[in-house]
Amino acid sequence: MTQLDLTGLTAEPAQVWGGIRLVPLVRETPITDLRLRRDLFTDAWMAVEPGDGSYYASYIPHGFVADWARDGKWQAAYGTQLCDEYDQPDDTPVHAIPMRRLVQRAGSRRLRFLPLHLALEGYLALHFGGPSVLWEEWAKRAVSRGLSPRAEMAYVGASVEGLDEALRIFEIHPGQCGVMVYTADALAAAFVVPHPDDYRALHSSLLQDLYGELVYQHAYYSPPVREFTAVIEDARVSDLAGLRSAALGQLDAWAEDHDRHLAGGLLDESYEITQLRRMGAAGRYRLSRFLPPFALHREQHIGETITDLKGRVAYLKSMRLSENQVRRGHLLSQLARYDWNLEDTAAALGSSPVELVRRIRSAGFDGLLKRHVVEAAQRGRWDGRPSSRQGG
Repeated sequence: MTQLDLTGLTAEPAQVWGGIRLVPLVRETPITDLRLRRDLFTDAWMAVEPGDGSYYASYIPHGFVADWARDGKWQAAYGTQLCDEYDQPDDTPVHAIPMRRLVQRAGSRRLRFLPLHLALEGYLALHFGGPSVLWEEWAKRAVSRGLSPRAEMAYVGASVEGLDEALRIFEIHPGQCGVMVYTADALAAAFVVPHPDDYRALHSSLLQDLYGELVYQHAYYSPPVREFTAVIEDARVSDLAGLRSAALGQLDAWAEDHDRHLAGGLLDESYEITQLRRMGAAGRYRLSRFLPPFALHREQHIGETITDLKGRVAYLKSMRLSENQVRRGHLLSQLARYDWNLEDTAAALGSSPVELVRRIRSAGFDGLLKRHVVEAAQRGRWDGRPSSRQGG
């Protein structure tokens, strides 16, 4: 478990549009030996086939390509893409594009991946295998097929109230390499890239990213949020140098307050990091995804990063989970921790087996339980017999 390291990035004063708050992240020294660009897909329905008989399907309007240089001096050529954008009639069928993996090499110094879907794949695959032991309460299907299939709903950025207009009027700062997106002052997403040119090219891609249900609701129902206002006491300023010093002090205070309060739910949390691919000269950069501890009643995010050998973030994209998604992740983690034994898990959660079965059903996993267990829970009864192993 480790925290995200945003060393080198500084939060500038926010810009507000209605219930949307956008906080620019400026990088003092841009990263020049790793660059990101965008690939567009005419057919936005993507099916990933890993070759084991399963597949991952999602609506994916764009992907990212990471390029790197062996000597650190290479610069990206912008304007290249897989295809041109075009207007597709509503009645035009969308065809699936087969891919072998969510991350693919595209040459010796290029890597293509699907933004946020690396993180979603990790969340959907959380304890996907189901019970490791066929306890009495679990159906044989639970052991043979696990949690197949699992599905989650998300909203495209264009449907988040006010986000398109906020991005349109947003002032991009010199040296800006990222942004924190807030709805009703709740952190919705973080987006960081290596170089300011990358951010300018990818700024509008935030409208095609995925956002959770909580973010959508906050943006829809939120009243306008408070704008950042610098307050300088005129009695303490006697010349331009003093005014400049006071203004810089206000900027520093804003950045500290932002990291401690607004972004604390993302930056103060510890994550389980899974490395997916090494890249760059001598494997300097690592593409990874991260999962939170699924702590209840706490802000939780999933996401993906590209970090250097010291763990500092060069690329970051995160997605805030809804309360229901956090509860499902917490439930699965607890079941796996106690080897899917209902009585042991219920005791650890401070509830009864009957209540645990109800939680499993509420999470949409009731199909994995035997029918008599579900019926007993509906009647509020539990026979109290200890579970027994019937197979491995």
